[in-house]
Amino acid sequence: MSLTPAQVIATKKEFQENFRLSGLTLTQIADALHTTPTVITATMQLNTLHLEDPWVLKNFLEAYANKQHRPSVPFSALKGDYHNYWFLDTQRIQQQKIG
Repeated sequence: MSLTPAQVIATKKEFQENFRLSGLTLTQIADALHTTPTVITATMQLNTLHLEDPWVLKNFLEAYANKQHRPSVPFSALKGDYHNYWFLDTQRIQQQKIG
């Protein structure tokens, strides 16, 4: 999935806002996703080795917000059912691991 420059900027902002709204620390998110805070930070900046990593983080943040009845910001580019994107490894996303 190739994002336009505007979509990249928007997605980074959406990650930052959802991270802030979650109330979680980078370490808490990293532990939940079996990775490090550095990898979570890189993922929020869209600097990843795998196309699926932003989807894993997005799904985690949305699910956490839902469970905690917290507000969240909708993602404008990472939307829809990831199963419908032929180029994504859906098993990787379902494993909820980043890195």
